[in-house]
Amino acid sequence: MEIKSSENASFQRVYKEVFPVLMRVAYHVTYNLDVSEDIVQESFIRFYEKNIDFVSVDEAKYWLIRVTKNLAINVVKRKSREKAMVDKIKKVPKTPVQNGEDALMNTETREMVRSAVEKLPEKLKSVLILKEYADLNYKQIGVILHISESNVKVRVHRARKMMETMLDRGEMHVS
Repeated sequence: MEIKSSENASFQRVYKEVFPVLMRVAYHVTYNLDVSEDIVQESFIRFYEKNIDFVSVDEAKYWLIRVTKNLAINVVKRKSREKAMVDKIKKVPKTPVQNGEDALMNTETREMVRSAVEKLPEKLKSVLILKEYADLNYKQIGVILHISESNVKVRVHRARKMMETMLDRGEMHVS
């Protein structure tokens, strides 16, 4: 079924089917729900305004995932530059808030994983986020990133190995 991005019925169908996936992609790049919602809305605005014809909902979904991923990466880069400037001005080290042993352990674990993901090269980070957080299969990721399915598998494997190595150095173990 052909999808026309600026046709209301097609737009609504794509929105209902793809919104949750886009939210997961945006969130696992930005780790901020409000920012993720803004990014996804911007992706859908671009989708509507481009007036593109897609062969299927999946093709529209892949296009939207690429747009969302790129917008999210841009936001993270901009926030990183802004934070670096603020930190430079403040010159105050960041101290974690302690809310009890369990909360602290969970927070530290999440932060270690996020930090490790951020340290991955972009091509490995992209496939890992799409695989682990967007629940896409290797073939879908290959279509989105314009690479072969076997290349996706290799990149996911390398990303996981790098993550494991980074987390082991921090005395964390990935199961």
